[in-house]
Amino acid sequence: MKTAALLFATGLCWGPVALAQTVALTGMLGGKALLMVDGGAPKSVAAGESFKAVKVVSTQGDTAVLEIAGKRHTLRVGDAPASVGATSGGAAQGNKVVLTAGSGGHFMTQGQINGRSVPLVVDTGASMVSLSVAEAERVGLNYKTGQAVHMSTANGVIPGWRLKLASVKVGDVTVYGVDAIVSSGSMPYVLLGNSFLAHFQMTRINDQMVLEKRY
Repeated sequence: MKTAALLFATGLCWGPVALAQTVALTGMLGGKALLMVDGGAPKSVAAGESFKAVKVVSTQGDTAVLEIAGKRHTLRVGDAPASVGATSGGAAQGNKVVLTAGSGGHFMTQGQINGRSVPLVVDTGASMVSLSVAEAERVGLNYKTGQAVHMSTANGVIPGWRLKLASVKVGDVTVYGVDAIVSSGSMPYVLLGNSFLAHFQMTRINDQMVLEKRY
């Protein structure tokens, strides 16, 4: 599994062919909300300010009230992204996901594992969806009931656990029963490997990747 090359991956935007705008609250910085709009890099936005047509009405603790396409939404850090409105750079729709590469050439977005929001990086070299112990615990996975495995890394052999995720969602597309590996090593992102990608026909056109669901 390729992890080192992804450590400094930059954020991406969703491709321009879909219709719904997705907004995720990825964290709080003082009184500012860290917003990820359409899968792009997080941006700190203060109450009363707007970013990509998303207005931060107010913030409190780990919660922000946002105004999107004229409607108010309350999001908490770690919640699933809100998907509303219509923009020129939309999100996934139906059985298709369109991603646009960042300056580092990586495809990075926000998705969900078992309904919990996670940062994802497409990795066609990974046989399975892979995530760290910290991320697995955050989304509530009982990973130690999975099959114990040993993983070879640049720093030697480390323990891991193989299990099946109830669901993995990117945009509006959900795949159920996805094989995954939980690694005891440090990983800044969840690697979207072939146990998810195999369900799609992948087409690469310049800096865009189109994933069309097969089954």
